[in-house]
Amino acid sequence: MDDAPVEYPIDGVLDLHAFNPSDVGSLVPEYLRACRAKDIRQVRIIHGKGTGALRRSVHAILDRLDGVARYETARDASHWGATIVHLV
Repeated sequence: MDDAPVEYPIDGVLDLHAFNPSDVGSLVPEYLRACRAKDIRQVRIIHGKGTGALRRSVHAILDRLDGVARYETARDASHWGATIVHLV
């Protein structure tokens, strides 16, 4: 297995389906920092619907981050399967 870092596009959409749930705690803040560096102020985090555990984890992380102005569940068809984050 190759443990080399994988380049992920910084485009304002983070799909967590591609990552191990144990990486979310460091991944989300890192991705949001990269978005702010590119002046991307609205980020869509796709966590899926499932049991809601990953959504709750993402929201708990967002609650602790200073650069987050607010967040909400998506208002489109994905609804509670994605969170929209507004950065300061």
